[in-house]
Parts: sequence; structure tokens; C-alpha cells
Amino acid sequence: MKYGNRARNLLTILISRIFPFFLPSLLRNWTIYLPSTFREMKTEKKYWLMKTEPESYSIDTLKQDKKTPWTGVRNFQARNYIRQMQPGDGVLFYHSSCKVPGVYGIAKVASKPYPDPTQFDPQSHYYDPKTTKEKPMWDVVDVSFVKKLQEPVTLSDMRTESKLRAMILLQPGSRLSVTPVAPEHFAFITGSK
Repeated sequence: MKYGNRARNLLTILISRIFPFFLPSLLRNWTIYLPSTFREMKTEKKYWLMKTEPESYSIDTLKQDKKTPWTGVRNFQARNYIRQMQPGDGVLFYHSSCKVPGVYGIAKVASKPYPDPTQFDPQSHYYDPKTTKEKPMWDVVDVSFVKKLQEPVTLSDMRTESKLRAMILLQPGSRLSVTPVAPEHFAFITGSK
């Protein structure tokens, strides 16, 4: 029994003091030990809300264009969300800074993230002199049209719906142009429950 406690104590020391130094490396490289079929499996579908001012680019414009690059995002958190997007992810197309803000349509992510070309263009409103083609700072995804809602789901309607209380859009101070959306919130808003 005496040796059992020592062994347990030694194991506790190894786990609590030594293992944490190796854990990040193990987690970072765990996929190299999986067969390629597991590494290539598609990740779970995600959902997003993307804001635009309808005077700049509306759901009707996307319907006409069919697909567009989502350029001009210049907030690091929103950019990080864009970097998590994968083709096929669902998008709530939200009109902001207008008389009746709300979700006016559904779109989907149509590409993997890639460098935003407007960051390199000195003629663009979104030009960023701190970026280079070797070290781009801002990313975009292509977004394609799915459908326009018959009636928009307005911001005021969303605020009164208890099932949507946890949406990032509805939190105080939320001003990001790109935010994740829970699958149940996406289903509720689009009526695809």
C-alpha cells in the first residue's frame, strides 16, 4: 500500500507538471496519426450572419449576380470568423443601416477563404497599406445566392423572440459584420425547423 501511494503521487506529478508541456504539440499534430480518409472528412456545416448595407449590396443584387466575393471586412474578429468558413456553410443575409434592418435572404459560402484583393488595390476604399501579397491580413469568401425571404425577419421581431435571445447579433454592443449563428437559430429564422 505504501508503494501504491508513491506510484500514484509520481503519476500525479507527471500528469500535472510534465504532460501539459507536451499537450499542445500533441493536439496540434494529432491528425498526422489518422488515416488520410479521416483527415479529409468534411467538417460539420456551420452557419453565419453576414451584414451589408442594402444601398451598397442587397439580397436582390446577390440574386442577380448569383455569386460575389465578400470583400471589405476590416475587423479582426470578423476576419477570424471568415477564416473558419467552408463551402456549403449557410448564411443569413442581413440588411443593416437601413429603415428596417433584418434578415432578407439566405446565401451559402461558395469558396474557401482567400486573400481579399481589395487590400492590395490603392484605388479601393478597402486598401490597407500595411499588407503585402506575401503577408495578406484580410480574407474573403465567395457567397452565393440561395433564396430571398418572402418577408424579412426584422431585427425588432428577432428581439421579441425568446428562442433567439442567445444570438450574437442581439447581444448589447454587437456590431460585427460577420458572426456565427447556432444551427437552431438558423433553422428558426429560415423556417427550416
